[in-house]
Amino acid sequence: MKKRFIVEFGTGADLHGGNVTKAAGKALRDAISHCCLSGLTEVANVKDAVNNLSIEVKIATPNKEALNLEEALKSLPPYRNITAEVVDGGMTVRGTHAPSLGEGDTITIVNAAITVCIND
Repeated sequence: MKKRFIVEFGTGADLHGGNVTKAAGKALRDAISHCCLSGLTEVANVKDAVNNLSIEVKIATPNKEALNLEEALKSLPPYRNITAEVVDGGMTVRGTHAPSLGEGDTITIVNAAITVCIND
């Protein structure tokens, strides 16, 4: 049985070119950067976090088909038990075309939620 330990949220944007994979990676890094899991060892007495934790990821993106999920998940620490769900969401907005920074003028925003669970 899994017990939820923490839920955290993040937002990532690709400012030039509408790359949802880049935006998703930033959203995951944003979410995980708010997590300090010291309570796992000090309160919950988890000895081996890599093997005794599960991370559930939910990514909301305006273009699910363009997302390279495997690449985006590289933004997380190397835990073994990661599951991911990709859903419709996020947003796009017109930005400024800067050819040296990327293709097009689309700003793409992706949201991510990370749930860290302790496995019993």
